[in-house]
Amino acid sequence: MTVASTSVSPIRVLIVDDHPMVRDGITGLLVRQPDMEAIGEASDGAEAVTRFRELAPDVVLMDMQMEGTGGIEAIQEIRALSRDARILVLTTYAGDANAIRAIRAGASGYLLKNCIRSELLDAIRAVHAGRRVVCSDIAHALAQHALDEPLTEREIAILKLVAEGHPNKQVAWRLSLSVDTIKAQLKTIFEKLGVHDRTHAVTVASRRGYIER
Repeated sequence: MTVASTSVSPIRVLIVDDHPMVRDGITGLLVRQPDMEAIGEASDGAEAVTRFRELAPDVVLMDMQMEGTGGIEAIQEIRALSRDARILVLTTYAGDANAIRAIRAGASGYLLKNCIRSELLDAIRAVHAGRRVVCSDIAHALAQHALDEPLTEREIAILKLVAEGHPNKQVAWRLSLSVDTIKAQLKTIFEKLGVHDRTHAVTVASRRGYIER
């Protein structure tokens, strides 16, 4: 009697990261898994979109911050190509604002690069199965700030200029706003972030992923 094969095709993973050593490390990890295979790599978001078109991977491992086209833009473009695309963010950026942007863009999961290998492998399997995955540190941050009012795009633009060291007058000039408007906006920003000065505002906004320093 002939027994039918029950083998299952491995999960085909596209690895997107601007550091070759990171890509090599993940590839080496996947090679040792009987249910996974690394089918391609990309070093930035634009290349990720091209490789996605070419390879149609089951899961995309996506870095957030890369030269040129970043992770958020790549996630949006890939999801525009396929609403069924499964994208797992793997990043060093722990801020809740970053995670929210990625999930809203269409990511199925958000992990930090310091996660243990088994966590990454389990996350790939979970995302492939259609589940959402968020690492515990990010989940805690999301819960902590769930009821906070988010910063607006204008407030983020102001904070970016403040982080660069510009005084209110220069911030106002660059954004074509009045100095009084900048002062009022900073007051609102301080309230939303729970801080009392510009330096602390920049520190908290950077930690939460609103801005980069």
